[in-house]
Amino acid sequence: MKIIGKQPSREKCAESGWFAWDYLLDEPVEREFILKLRPLGGFTYLDMLKQPFFKIDSDYYMIKGIQGNDYFRIAVHGKHEDRLEELERTITDCMEK
Repeated sequence: MKIIGKQPSREKCAESGWFAWDYLLDEPVEREFILKLRPLGGFTYLDMLKQPFFKIDSDYYMIKGIQGNDYFRIAVHGKHEDRLEELERTITDCMEK
């Protein structure tokens, strides 16, 4: 799985100081990838749902998505946008393992 694009999220959250991007993928999000994200923060994975949902929370960012979709979303607090590149590298590493 690879990231093939990045675009500003349709969900508007800038008024609360958060900025979000949708990361487009070359294939659907799979369970194995979701589980690799677990160390990145507070982890919620509702795999019993018809469309399994995941969310990773940290003080400065949030990652969320739905298993089977070809994108996921990262939201970062505006004061910590500098952490986005590091987070992107970490996620890319998870995809390669």
